[in-house]
Amino acid sequence: MTEKSAKSPTVKCARCGEQSTGRFCSGCGAPLGEVSCEACGAKAPPGSRFCAECGATIGARAVAHAPRASGGRENIALMIAGAAVFTLVGFSIGQFLAKRSGGAAATEQVATTPLGPATGSAPDISQMSPQERASRLFNRVMSLSEQGKMDSARFFAPMAIQSYEMLGPVDAHVRYDIGEISVATGDVTRAKAEADTILAAKPKHLLGLVLAIRAAELTKDQASAEKFRRRLVSAEKAERATGLKEYDEHSRDIDEALKKAGASPG
Repeated sequence: MTEKSAKSPTVKCARCGEQSTGRFCSGCGAPLGEVSCEACGAKAPPGSRFCAECGATIGARAVAHAPRASGGRENIALMIAGAAVFTLVGFSIGQFLAKRSGGAAATEQVATTPLGPATGSAPDISQMSPQERASRLFNRVMSLSEQGKMDSARFFAPMAIQSYEMLGPVDAHVRYDIGEISVATGDVTRAKAEADTILAAKPKHLLGLVLAIRAAELTKDQASAEKFRRRLVSAEKAERATGLKEYDEHSRDIDEALKKAGASPG
């Protein structure tokens, strides 16, 4: 057998159209041929992202270990599309359960749809503005974190962060929102990095100081937390006078941090 004939044949990926060899697409990680679902054993056709029998992700491990593509927008599009599928599945199950239990189970199911409550139909992510999409994912992560569903919160966190990064220039406001997602999911390294970046550019930025306090509290570094509280109290009056939009939108966060510092909101 010659070297050329020993090579795996080149196959066009049914999902993204990439020409690849082997079992999985080198572009998107989709299976190039029929595979068995690792969760239930059902057969899945080439290009499948989810199992038609149990809804499990197909080729999840291959995708997780694939090299990070330079096209970040393609990555987030795939992730958001996956969230849309989960939303639709969740809504459909809720409708089925409603017929079986008079609506009580449906109410519970609606409360756990990935991008928020469904109102008669699953939300159409493709019709959302980038800001609305980011806000929906942010709220979803926060809600899951508050419910103690950390695995689910961490699943949606990368989607939420990438949605914010796609909004435009990553300014102090965006960095604070990303930092809040990181705090909610216990990613203290990312939270501290976002706070440090904000304060490096604007040492008195109130949201940068609030985020720095929360990052310090996550690591139980009370000395650093106290230092940032003193800086927050000292900067609050002059900074709020600047009328920054993010100060208005996150005034509650600032006020709560001031109260913990023993100061009254200005």
